[in-house]
Amino acid sequence: MINTILVEDDSRLAGNIIDFLELESITCDYANNGETALNLIEKNQYQVIILDVNLPRLDGFSVCERLRTQGVAVPIIMLTARSQLEDKLTGFKVGTDDYLAKPFAMAELVARTKALATRKSGQLFRFKAGNIVFCTQENQAYIDNQPIKLLPTSLIILEHLIRAYPHSITRQSLNLAIWEDRAPNSNSLKVHIHYLRKALSQHSSSVCVVSVNKRGFKLQDTDSESQ
Repeated sequence: MINTILVEDDSRLAGNIIDFLELESITCDYANNGETALNLIEKNQYQVIILDVNLPRLDGFSVCERLRTQGVAVPIIMLTARSQLEDKLTGFKVGTDDYLAKPFAMAELVARTKALATRKSGQLFRFKAGNIVFCTQENQAYIDNQPIKLLPTSLIILEHLIRAYPHSITRQSLNLAIWEDRAPNSNSLKVHIHYLRKALSQHSSSVCVVSVNKRGFKLQDTDSESQ
């Protein structure tokens, strides 16, 4: 059983998140503002903190920074309505471990929560799928311990796929991660997925990018694809 706390001021969204997490055997305490969250975190032990950025009284960045200053090392997933690079960099600077832009698929939140809860300290910034390792601190992907060169957009797509692995991520989530709400056209994501597939194949990746019901993508073992 994984014990978490959700800090989110949107009560309707919070209720949906809590219901979904509990279906996955993840218990979840709740706070609707930063000050209440700090009090609960001080009194209880959590394996993961799910923290919204835009909070009343004390925003998510301030909560995260205060926890790290106090020596709290519990992994933190930060939720935000925007996926701007500046916000992501601010989050990582104050000590967040992961970042998820709204709207997101509940299955992706579950996958990231479980991944952070089961990883030991020092492994939080490395995500693995098959023979691929993605290091968020270096913003670099490796296949069989050898660095691979990818286009910036392909790198963003791979990072989100490997964070969600073995689950899928929606097209909408990928579009938001890359372009926010300014995707050039409906074929842009398809083109970048093509380039990523080609690059992984050229470097003998043991996983490949597959389409899931035309709604999203995921990483899958190449052996499974051929069956």
